[in-house]
Amino acid sequence: MRTSTTGRVGQYAALLAYLVFLAFPFLWLVSTAFKSPRELGSLHPTWIPRDPTLDNFRQAFDEQPLLRAAGNSLLAASAAAVIAVLIATPLAYVMARHRTRLAKAATGWVVVSQAFPLVLVIIPLFLVLKNLHLINSLAGLVLVYVVWALPFALWMLVGYVRAVPTDLEEAAAVDGAGRLRTLVSVTAPLLAPGIVATALFAFITAWNEFFFALVLLKTSDKQTLPVVLTHFIGAEGVADLGPLAAAAFLATLPSLIIFAIIQRRITGGMLAGAVKS
Repeated sequence: MRTSTTGRVGQYAALLAYLVFLAFPFLWLVSTAFKSPRELGSLHPTWIPRDPTLDNFRQAFDEQPLLRAAGNSLLAASAAAVIAVLIATPLAYVMARHRTRLAKAATGWVVVSQAFPLVLVIIPLFLVLKNLHLINSLAGLVLVYVVWALPFALWMLVGYVRAVPTDLEEAAAVDGAGRLRTLVSVTAPLLAPGIVATALFAFITAWNEFFFALVLLKTSDKQTLPVVLTHFIGAEGVADLGPLAAAAFLATLPSLIIFAIIQRRITGGMLAGAVKS
């Protein structure tokens, strides 16, 4: 009994330490965003700003086109999320209901594709988009985001589809509904929570993405928010710390809010495929 209690205390202590480790960068970012230049240059930094100020936020909007960059990010992320879900939903249905060799190969592709580093695929992607005249285009960036988000979207939705009882589809087939009608009228409404969670996850991934946007977008009017944040760093690597922290804090908020809403559904989608009906 004592050993069990000690082990549980140790687990909670480890979890608390891990949470502190994860929360430290964000808490320090928030603290820095509200500090005055004098406090930022202090040799004895504090967690809580002594004289909180909003000047960093005003300076950030004055120095860089944050609203335009946020609009570009919003457009690219929203389009990528919608397209990825529209493609992934019927494919996930086929993979979940028809466990053929092709479906198994597709599942293997989903797993293997996550192991490829970005640097390995950026040159072929750049050449393909160049031939399609989609360099420095939000449409080209959306295409890349869709391809990048599709494997994980499939993985999530397959779990949700497998959690839907096949009895409902068989009843629809008895009533004369075809595969497409069954998917649209019976399965899709039951998949609505999973579809929403998958779309929001794809949105978060595209919203936070930096590397592809940096390489593919050349002009400032097309750049997304993560790329614009790098403009607060000077040519010699010296960062305008206060405005950078303020802009980064604003850019992080949408991801935190959305992830807080869908984190339970994401976990459920990952585990649903492991449960037999």
